[in-house]
Amino acid sequence: MATNKFSLMCTAAVAASALFAAVAPASAGDLFGRRDGGSIKDAPAEAPRRCSFSFNVGGTTDYVFRGISQSYEDPTVQGGADATCGIFYAGVWASGIDFVKGKGGPGSGDASIEVDLYAGIKPTWGPLTFDLGVIYYAYPSANDAPGAELDYVELKGGVSGTWNNFSLGATLFWSPDYTAETGNVLTAEGSIGYTFAAMGPVTPTINGLVGTVQSYDSNSAQLDYTYWNVGLSLAVDKFTFDFRYWDTDINTGTLPLDGLADERFVFTAKVTLP
Repeated sequence: MATNKFSLMCTAAVAASALFAAVAPASAGDLFGRRDGGSIKDAPAEAPRRCSFSFNVGGTTDYVFRGISQSYEDPTVQGGADATCGIFYAGVWASGIDFVKGKGGPGSGDASIEVDLYAGIKPTWGPLTFDLGVIYYAYPSANDAPGAELDYVELKGGVSGTWNNFSLGATLFWSPDYTAETGNVLTAEGSIGYTFAAMGPVTPTINGLVGTVQSYDSNSAQLDYTYWNVGLSLAVDKFTFDFRYWDTDINTGTLPLDGLADERFVFTAKVTLP
C-alpha cells in the first residue's frame, strides 16, 4: 500500500512539473483544501499588489481535514483573519474540534480548539502562482497523550493557475514530525476546478481534490492513505456556500479512526469581510 501511495505522490509531482512546462513563458516575466476552511493558506490565489486585510467567519456540518473528521462528525464554528502585502501573506485560522467521543480527560489525546498560524510568499510567473509557506497547527489546552503532542509544523510548496475559467493546482506539504509525534510525513495534493459565468448574484464553481499522505517513519505507517473530495461552491457577494463529498481509502474499522474517515457530505457556509 505504501508503494502505491508513493507512486501517486510522485505522479502528482510529475504532473505539476508537466503543467509548468506547458504553460510557462520562455522568459520570466487558485482551489479548495484545507482544507476547505477558506483561509488564504489553503486556497491559492493571485497575490495582490497592495496591502489588504480580511476576516472570515462561518460554520460547517463537519470539519473534515484530509478526509478525516476533526469534530467527531458534529457541526462546529470556524473563523480567521488574513493579511497580504505584495507577494507576502500571513494569517490565523481557528476551528472547534473534538477528537475523542465524550469527555476526554488528561492523556486522552483530545482537544477542543485548533489554531493555525501561517505565512509565506506567492510570487507569479506568467499565468502561474507559486505558494511557498509554513503552517503551525496549535491545539491550546489539549490533553496530549504521553509522547504524542498534537502541535506540529508543515512546510508548503505549490503551484496553481487559471485558464479559461479552469483552475489547476499541485501542492506538497512536509512535516518533520507530524501530529501526535508520528514522524516524517509528506502530503501531496492535486486539484482541478471550473468557475461558471455568474447567474444573477450567484457565481458557481465545481472543484475537486485528491491527496495522499505518505509517512517515512515506522511509527507512523498507519498514516499512509489517500483522500479526495468533490463539490459545488456558490459565491454570493461576500458569502460562500459549499456542498462537498469527502472519502478516503481508510478501512472503516481502523482504530482510532473508526467511522471518522468514511464517505460523508459536508455543508460549509462563511462570510468574508471586507
